[in-house]
Amino acid sequence: MTKEQIKNLILTGEGYHTEFKQTLEKTLIEEVCAFANSSGGYILLGVADDGAIKGIDTSNRNRSKVQDILGKLEPKLNTTVEVKENLIVIHVPEGNEKPYGCSRGFFMRVGANSQKMTRNEILNFYKKEGRVRFGELINDKANFKKDFDSKAFKRFLKLSNISSSIKREILLQNFDCLTPDKQLTNLGVLFFSKDIDFVMNYARVDCILFKGTEKFKILDRKQYMGNIIENIEGALAFVQRHTNLEYVITGKPRREEIPDYPEPAIREAIVNAVCHRDYFIKEVPVVVEVFSNRVEIRNPGGLPKGFNPKNFGTQSFPRNLLIASMLHRANYIEQAGTGINRMKKAVKNHKKKLSMKINYGDDSLFYSVLFKKKEELIKTKTENSEKIIKSTNKSTAQDTCGVNVNEFRSIFGVNVNEFRSIFGVNILNTAWLIHKNPSINAQEIAEKLSVTKRSAENYLSKLKEAKYIKRVGSDKTGHWQVIKK
Repeated sequence: MTKEQIKNLILTGEGYHTEFKQTLEKTLIEEVCAFANSSGGYILLGVADDGAIKGIDTSNRNRSKVQDILGKLEPKLNTTVEVKENLIVIHVPEGNEKPYGCSRGFFMRVGANSQKMTRNEILNFYKKEGRVRFGELINDKANFKKDFDSKAFKRFLKLSNISSSIKREILLQNFDCLTPDKQLTNLGVLFFSKDIDFVMNYARVDCILFKGTEKFKILDRKQYMGNIIENIEGALAFVQRHTNLEYVITGKPRREEIPDYPEPAIREAIVNAVCHRDYFIKEVPVVVEVFSNRVEIRNPGGLPKGFNPKNFGTQSFPRNLLIASMLHRANYIEQAGTGINRMKKAVKNHKKKLSMKINYGDDSLFYSVLFKKKEELIKTKTENSEKIIKSTNKSTAQDTCGVNVNEFRSIFGVNVNEFRSIFGVNILNTAWLIHKNPSINAQEIAEKLSVTKRSAENYLSKLKEAKYIKRVGSDKTGHWQVIKK
């Protein structure tokens, strides 16, 4: 490893593939074991947790101690030890004979930390989950030059307190977002794609506001199809916009604002949903639903296979280790395994009476639900509810381009809500625009929906595949024809 590469690793900070240790400790074998059981990585001896270079004894005697520690890994693994000035750099490759263990137990890399596990849990995990990790896969649809969002990248560096002086491509490779031949991985698409709707539309977050406590009447619906951080912030804003905020006069210079639900709990639930969802399930997005008495947040994929339910809420076992690592860098995830407890604490300490329910019994879905208790429902002001309904009706009309429900069913032979639940609001809008103007083109659709031309072309392609429309004539002089089901 070159001096420049070491410098870049230190500037990037600790992460899923990088660990700093200021001194030679017995816990070194735990880090080696964790990297071997995960995707490999580098351990830099002589570097403090904050990245400060302290240096370490690089004598033959100390290097022998390092080799002795590495030899305690079972089964044996070929690691590389280099001395660079006053640092010792250990490269641990991903092992081919997992699980690896040592006298201190079995460990796996979780974000920027190494976590102890039982051997049976690791064996069960690799038997059932396999060793294919979603984030590491190259995304064939993405084009680095066309799809990379430099603004999202700059924002991520700012959130992560990482210097922008390092070459962009080097950082992206260190993050596992880009391959050496400049191909975006799924991780890179999730965090830095301009148009995630075209490249990976199932990674969106669907937010729905219902009237009352049942899924009967939709008052507002919004699909967030940006990068993963934009989707988190958008979903949080949706919940805040459609729940009440009570003002209490405290006698202090300022009044106190008390929301229906504590922001930390809602934020944590949304972050958990986008971070730990099963991205191999492409039919279902993350869904956030707001009712008059509760907020439900669900994601495809239950608990990761191999995770013992009795450890739920006390031990972290993320399905998507690379996504968790990136969110940890950006300070959206704190210490591993503490998210559920932070949610519980936020609910318990909230000034309004709430309850929380977590459902992870189903292998295909994971639910987080925050309920208002009955006495809080009674206190909710009708005046505030009416204001919400008025504002959301306006938003709904705008989102659906003035779709006439009865006319839509007559033209397309399907209920609007059913069509929207299958295809999403943008494809619904596209179908309606075609009905109103059969000569409309992809660029005009993109402008009306405030999306890219590429996304509009994708909507048209999906409508054609589902046989709701067909093209009559050439691309330039032809027109669209609706096929009634």
